[in-house]
Parts: sequence; C-alpha cells; structure tokens
Amino acid sequence: MNSSALDVITFGETMVCFAAHETGPLEQAANFTKIVAGAESNVAVGLARLGLKVAWLSRLGDDSFGRYIRASLEAEGVDCRSVTVDTAQRTGFMLKSRAPEGADPLVEYHRRGSAASMLSLADFDEARFLAARHLHVTGITPALSANCAALVEHAMRFMRAAGRTVSFDPNLRPRLWPSREAMAEHLNRLAGLADWVLPGLAEGQALTGLQAPEDIADFYLSRGAKAVAVKLGAEGSMWRSAEGGGRVPGVPVECVVDTVGAGDAFAAGLISARLEGLDWPAALARANWVGAQAIQVVGDMDGLPRRGQLPAGL
Repeated sequence: MNSSALDVITFGETMVCFAAHETGPLEQAANFTKIVAGAESNVAVGLARLGLKVAWLSRLGDDSFGRYIRASLEAEGVDCRSVTVDTAQRTGFMLKSRAPEGADPLVEYHRRGSAASMLSLADFDEARFLAARHLHVTGITPALSANCAALVEHAMRFMRAAGRTVSFDPNLRPRLWPSREAMAEHLNRLAGLADWVLPGLAEGQALTGLQAPEDIADFYLSRGAKAVAVKLGAEGSMWRSAEGGGRVPGVPVECVVDTVGAGDAFAAGLISARLEGLDWPAALARANWVGAQAIQVVGDMDGLPRRGQLPAGL
C-alpha cells in the first residue's frame, strides 16, 4: 500500500474478544470463539472491505494476542505499519456473553494498563496523518488515559487545520470515566473539533441532556461540528448540517443476533459514502444498510460487507 495515498487513518485500542457460544451468565459459559474487537479497527476493516485505503495506528503487546490482532487486520487489507509493539505492556482482552433475541450482550473488559493505553503524542507521525484525507476517532480512546486523550485532541485539531475531514463517534464507555459529567464535558468538547459527529440517540441524550435527535444535532452544530448524523436504531438515522437535514429509514432485519459493532459498521458506511462524494441522504442510506448487516452475526467484523455486496444505488 502506498502510504502517500491513504483515504482514512484511525487509531485506538483493539483487543482479543472471547465471545460465548451459549446464552446465559459469563461465568457459566464453557465455549468461546476468539475474535478481534475494537471500535476503530472495526471501522478500518469496514472501510477496507469497501475498497478504501485505510491505516490503523495503535500499540500492541509483544504477545500472542497482539500478533493475532495484527495478522487479522493485515489480512483484511488494513495498513498496520503505524502499530508499535510494546514489550513492557500486554494486549487487552475481553469476554462477551451471548444474549438472547438480539439483546445487548454483557461485556467484561480486561484492559487496565494495556499497551494501547500508553498511546501518546510520541506516536503522532505528522507525515503519516497528512497522507490521509480523513481521520476517524471515537470517545473510547480519550477515556483510556490522559496521554491518549492528548493524542486524540491533537490529531483532531491537526487534521482539521490541515483541511482534512474528521469524524467522531462518541462510543460511550461510562465505566472508563471518573464520572458521567466528566465524560460529557470531555466528549462534547471533542465533538466540536469534528466535521461529522455520529452519536447514537441514547448517547446524544446522555451527553447533551436533550431528547429529540434534531435538538442533539443542533447542540453539536452550535459547538463547531459541520454535520451531525444521529443513529436511531431500527428507525434508521437522521442528519443535519448548515445546508439542511432529514431522516433516512432503517433497513428491516429478520433476526437481530448481536448489536455490538453496529455503530462502527454505520460509521464505515457513512465515511466511505461521503469520501466518494455521495450526499447526506445517500450516505445515511448506505450507513443504515451496512449497520443492518452487522447486527445479524456474532462477531464485530463478520457482517461487514465487501464492495461487491452493496445493493445497487448504495
């Protein structure tokens, strides 16, 4: 891959996930499948499968988990040359329950002091970032450590000042923050540094205290975002920018298997569409469809479609 011609760069923590086969409490699960799980790497894989050139930056431990993650992402066509092997820290992992009838699964994280939590401004390569025309970040990375938070803010400010577009998915993890108030203050400030803000409805309500998706969108537009796309679950999504706004209906799904990763799939669909020049209604239509594919499988990445699978018109 030519590093001078990236479409997207993203960074954050990716862990090994052990997904339970049986429904019920995690402590009773006996069989698990090992998969790769990380919000930013999910988006990276989704974009790569849709034909974009994407790089992922992170830190992985010098261990079997780290090697498994890197090999898995490289096999998907994600450029991992900006990944650092940390010989002092371990790669994080997580356990995920199997929830019945598409309910949200229970996720148990083992990530404290992980290699990725050591990401800092020292990992910022100006030339590497400038090689991309778009940056995608989430609200998970700044919650990992103060040095991670500094990297996220610097990267967002740098890329926007350089004329690149920046997308931000709040991707709330309240347990990683000292308080919900601190989480809202920090993430709302970061959202103002993004061109496109992509909250789920419940996330937007928690962060802004507002209930209607249109009000949530206006909240972020007033703080510096150029456009906001609010995910509405089965109802689809809505968007608003200085040029207007509207709603795009959801894609019916016969059986919801696992909702984890749906927002990342939505982001991959939206970012790819916008970078290809599609307008907001068309971009949300693609994002809704890609998100719908993700919730029909167990793995975070298994349902992400390839370019040739996109329906006509998307």
